Amino acid sequence: MKNKKMLGNLLLLLTAFIWGTAFVSQRVGNARIEPISFTAARMALAAVAVGALALVRRRGAASLPAEARRARDRSALIGGVCCGVCLTAGSILQQAGLVTTTAGKAGFITAMYMLLVPVIRLVFFRDKGTPPVWFAVALGVAGMYLLCVTEGFRLTRGDTLVCLCAVGFSAHILCCDHFAGRADPVAVSAVQFATATVLSAAAAFLTETPTWDKLAGAAVPILYCGIVSGGIGYTLQITAQKYTDPTVASLLMSMESVFAVLAGAVLLSERMTGREALGCAVMFAAIILVQLPSRAEA
Repeated sequence: MKNKKMLGNLLLLLTAFIWGTAFVSQRVGNARIEPISFTAARMALAAVAVGALALVRRRGAASLPAEARRARDRSALIGGVCCGVCLTAGSILQQAGLVTTTAGKAGFITAMYMLLVPVIRLVFFRDKGTPPVWFAVALGVAGMYLLCVTEGFRLTRGDTLVCLCAVGFSAHILCCDHFAGRADPVAVSAVQFATATVLSAAAAFLTETPTWDKLAGAAVPILYCGIVSGGIGYTLQITAQKYTDPTVASLLMSMESVFAVLAGAVLLSERMTGREALGCAVMFAAIILVQLPSRAEA
């Protein structure tokens, strides 16, 4: 059991690294193709890659009783569609926000999903949480203010879109937690990417002008975000959450924001002001603090 937990932790740390460095590819891709078209292309690649793996695993489960297979398939379909809707909303908003904000800032703002989860649980599940959790949420809001709000007390358009994307990813985390133990995680991942492909492609054709030339120009960022960040990253997340303590999982996934800042600085020469760096530090403290009550209760 310890070996499985350690493997799960390592997989989640690898996932955080993949997602953090993907912000650089997303920024580069935005220079060559519209954000929703980029999202549709990366989701399509992820759907093909993970779908092939899911078919292989399905053949391996042929020995299960027919009723058990139907139940798993039904859970995978429902779970995949629910996760896919949330993933589409979060991904499109994030990609659109990255047009006008930096990879590092986007990484930290996206990580606010850790703080939003208790808020969502309060609104929809009447889970009141604990005082330390709400202190962490308040601390995170303060960090967000330092990081994003300009002297005119306004969020930039890019920052606002990435803030909204954090809501979508919060819902995605809750969906993953709900369905991870009810179906094959690879099958859930395959269905979610297929759902995201259909939804984002429809939105792209309605609002943008995708062309093969634009896709070719953004081929490398799309390949990285589609196969590595999407296909590998999200499948690792769903798989690892089966074996890892939720508190530890959240802490490890929050490292995505740190990797995003480092990748933006090294690969894109992005720099933060002192105020923005302080905001990052406050937000990271809040992200860590919001997990501590769960560890105390475990």
